[in-house]
Amino acid sequence: MPLDLMTLRLVERPVTKEEGLRILERDQHRCQYCGLDGAASFENALAMSVDFVVPRARRGKKDERNLVACCRSCNMIKGRRVYRSFDEAKSYVLAQREKLRKGWETRKNAPAAAASSSAKAQKSSAPDASKAAAASVINSSPLSIRNR
Repeated sequence: MPLDLMTLRLVERPVTKEEGLRILERDQHRCQYCGLDGAASFENALAMSVDFVVPRARRGKKDERNLVACCRSCNMIKGRRVYRSFDEAKSYVLAQREKLRKGWETRKNAPAAAASSSAKAQKSSAPDASKAAAASVINSSPLSIRNR
């Protein structure tokens, strides 16, 4: 049995390729947390893996009842936490995915909103102000030639 370096405990061996394929086929190549269909495209198939519901680091057994097909994103979100049931783990993963999605959409839309507001501000400012600002930047540059 391998040693987990984080907990210094002996853990179950990783899933072999054959065992993993058997679990993926049992679950129809579908993530048991978010429902991603691994058979829909090659990219989805690459994202599929097998997850220990109770992690090996927490003494989870390599038993078919403890193994599920899942995408790598859900596997990373779930991490090494231990849940009372698979349904609790699934609800946690889906809640975290939704939180990440909202944060991503906020960051994605924020630069567009900031760019449009700064463009409006530039149009409304006087041309003389922008020339003065450019002159001050040029004059403060260490490469500019100044009378000393």
